Order: sequence, then C-alpha cells, then structure tokens
Amino acid sequence: MDHAEYVYTSGMTESDIDEYLRAGEHGILGLADGDDAYAVPLSYHYDGDRLLLRVSRHDDESEKGRFLGTTDTAAFVCYEASTNESWSIHVRGPVREWESDVGEATLNEWFPPFRLFDEAVANVEFSLYALEMETVIGRKTVE
Repeated sequence: MDHAEYVYTSGMTESDIDEYLRAGEHGILGLADGDDAYAVPLSYHYDGDRLLLRVSRHDDESEKGRFLGTTDTAAFVCYEASTNESWSIHVRGPVREWESDVGEATLNEWFPPFRLFDEAVANVEFSLYALEMETVIGRKTVE
C-alpha cells in the first residue's frame, strides 16, 4: 500500500461519542435472521441514556418488522465522511420495542421529518425501538 492515500484515525473518548450521538440524526440499522442480513436507514434520538430508533409501520408483513423480531444482537452505525475528515460510531446490542406514550409533539422534537417513500401519510404509524448499547466504538480522523 505504498501508493494508497490514507488519513489516520483514532478512537473516540466517551465524551466525544456522547457529543456526536447527541448531534446526529440518522444511521443504518443492521439486523439478521439466521444467515440473512437486512440493513435499513433510520432516524434516531440519543439522550445520553438510551438510543431510540423511529421505525415506521405500514403493514404487518414488512421485512423490517420480521427482521426486528428475529435479531438477537443488532448493529447501528452512524457516520459522516469526506476525503479528509470522518467519524463513525458503531453500536451493538439487543433491540426491543420501547413502550411509551410519546405524543406527536415529542416525536417531532426528537426526530427529523420522516421521509415518505410511496406511502400515504394516513397509512404510516411509528414505533420506537430502544437499542441496548452493550458495545459502543467510535473513531474519528486525527487532526
């Protein structure tokens, strides 16, 4: 790799991870069912204690819902990257539906606007899932 361009990265401190997670809004959730994998972009909310994921529900047969029910340990990655600067945070742990009576005003405060894809607004509902943060690893470009 004598001719490959690269930048150095290092591990993040706990306070760096907390800061980046609090400032972020989106990531990729990786789920599994046996040998089958499934990844989906989701919006998240992190309050320092828990990582909540906003999951849309529009039918009972959704692939996302099926994989949520079969995954023992989920992986969630949020990141930003450009040619010279980058950071990423990788969270692993069980993901379970979070039972709470959160109203629409709170959802709008916690999460960015939902991106509709070929769905009628009236047909979309949300569930919140909590990802237990058993393992958290963060890396960022060394300045």
